Amino acid sequence: MTERLGITKTYKLYIGGKFPRTESGRTTPVRDGPSELIAHVCRASRKDVRDAVEAATKAQASWASQTAYLRGQILYRLAEMTEGKAGELASAIGADGDAEVARAIDRVVHFAGWADKFSMVAGGANPVAGPYHNFTIPGPVGVTGVVCPDAHPLLGLVSLVAPVIAMGNACVVLASESNPIPSMILAEALATSDLPGGVVNILTGFRDELCGHIADHRGVIAIHAAGASEAQRTALRLGAADNMKRVTIRDGIDFEDDRACEGPRWLEPFVEFKTVWHPSAV
Repeated sequence: MTERLGITKTYKLYIGGKFPRTESGRTTPVRDGPSELIAHVCRASRKDVRDAVEAATKAQASWASQTAYLRGQILYRLAEMTEGKAGELASAIGADGDAEVARAIDRVVHFAGWADKFSMVAGGANPVAGPYHNFTIPGPVGVTGVVCPDAHPLLGLVSLVAPVIAMGNACVVLASESNPIPSMILAEALATSDLPGGVVNILTGFRDELCGHIADHRGVIAIHAAGASEAQRTALRLGAADNMKRVTIRDGIDFEDDRACEGPRWLEPFVEFKTVWHPSAV
């Protein structure tokens, strides 16, 4: 009997809740060691970045309009769906994959819990002298570009994305360059969760090529990045000059350290505070 050759999977992009191929037609091989081919991933282009920002922009207003409690419940659902792919994710990560998957799921649950509690911690009623009330209310900033580190390809992505979407933002994610497969398996979990299409969009490709496109896009209001080179960090910051993006770059972060990667300080860069005045009853 002739030995059967297996089909090498090509992972597509995840944009607007769908899995399109890159418009450039380019792919990049992913290998285990010098010779064994595992899969191909799409090499995203500037056009793919524009498409992802457009999808995020369409989804963001509706996502922000959901109650904070509902957003938290949807993140819990994402944790459930990720749990169902734990074995596949651990295999794609490799060494210590089981531990990374478990911590990534727990981190989604952590930020799910913050979704309807942050406003009580960061907002509040302000004392004023007059016949009116004054309230400070946090709200989302808008579409956020997320640049993931190579190390911890799943945990790094989850740690950067979960606080962004928990606050009602949508995002365009540039996955780990060295091991993008876990991010695309997560995309399959996203597609079967209750998270609306377009809230999270995942691109695979080269950071040197795509960081500048994400940073320069006027539809991107904030940046959340880790593991970027000095040149990439410079590109992200220079792009902020065009439309005053909020750029948050996590340098030297140990993603396995829960105390360093959790809590309200991870949410603060992705909210803007609005002050509401209301007359009091006479």
